[in-house]
Amino acid sequence: MTVSHPDVLAPAQLGPLRLRNRVIKAATFEGMTAGGVVSENLIDYHRRVSVGGVGMTTVAYLAVAPEGRTEEGQIWMRPEALPGLARLVEAVRAGGAAVSAQLGHAGAVGNQALTGYRALAPSVFVNPLSLRAVSSASKADIERIRLAHADAARMAVGVGFDAVELHFGHNYFTSSFLSPVLNRRRDEFGGSLANRARVARETARSVREAVGPDCAVLAKFNMDDGVPGGLRTSEALEVAKWLEEDGALDALELTVGSSLLNPMYLFRGDAPIREWGEAMSPIVRLGLKLFGRAFLKSYPYSDLYLLEQARTFRSEIAMPLILLGGVTDLVSMRTAMQEGFEFVAMARALLREPELINHIAVDADSASPCIHCNKCMATIYSGTRCVLTTPPLPGQRNTERSNR
Repeated sequence: MTVSHPDVLAPAQLGPLRLRNRVIKAATFEGMTAGGVVSENLIDYHRRVSVGGVGMTTVAYLAVAPEGRTEEGQIWMRPEALPGLARLVEAVRAGGAAVSAQLGHAGAVGNQALTGYRALAPSVFVNPLSLRAVSSASKADIERIRLAHADAARMAVGVGFDAVELHFGHNYFTSSFLSPVLNRRRDEFGGSLANRARVARETARSVREAVGPDCAVLAKFNMDDGVPGGLRTSEALEVAKWLEEDGALDALELTVGSSLLNPMYLFRGDAPIREWGEAMSPIVRLGLKLFGRAFLKSYPYSDLYLLEQARTFRSEIAMPLILLGGVTDLVSMRTAMQEGFEFVAMARALLREPELINHIAVDADSASPCIHCNKCMATIYSGTRCVLTTPPLPGQRNTERSNR
């Protein structure tokens, strides 16, 4: 008997949301929010991928609290940011796509020197990039941040977002609680896996209660940290099952890696050590020159490079899953559908060519020209872009960072 698989370019249901296809623009910080508000460049950035044919684009990164930013210029959800976000939503919808707001708290990834607020983690920790100590979050901090996620989600829905994506990956705040190497607490938020999963589960439930049934709620979720002593796939799978049982989420977008300790584990391909150093402060630049290859490790790139790990989740979880990592053409998209994934997510491929999905719809042999050099990684401080095709945006250079 012939098994029928979904057409990745046909309309699909994501929770309460109807998308025109199964392709999602993954969240990648755009570096276009000077002053912590939406810019015209940010609107144009998402308008282009909407007009280019994706089913949904994801706005990143919208912090739920001021100390939850990774740098001063990021948006944090507050009344002053809402008019610009409403204009962005309107522009994306006019292009035919739905729009999701990625919400989260940077935790230990936050940089006190740039935000002016202390960074928070489950336990005291030294950020290897900023070389600054990170404070242990109190129970009051944990509760405040949980409620801040719910408040941010309400604001997102209020300005018209179709979905919210909770950042449960990359050792940001929620992810860091799941990590045994970062979470050394001895209270109800540390120790056992059930305790370490408490922040993720309570946050997801709070957001669902805040937005109700008519908004899609997703989570970007680590399958493993790629760090010795960090979250392992077996533990991540158990947490994913609990999240499924709780019923607060409509889908999981599967990811890997640690922005703190092993960022290239997610990206794969060339490690842009020189470009990253040029974008950082002099002391960090020196550190990258000396130890960059230990921090920015090289992992070979291949199409669908997270598929093998993701199969483990697909075989044991019924809820919709979004496959990320090396999705570059119709062949990889169709493979994801055949493997049982409901959606695919793309980032670098759309950065290089925002119109890629329209091109694929016309010509099935179209493929992304992205070469996975990863030089785009360092452009988050000057307007995220493909350096092979797009010059820096006027007025976007972060001179404050380069002078620190």
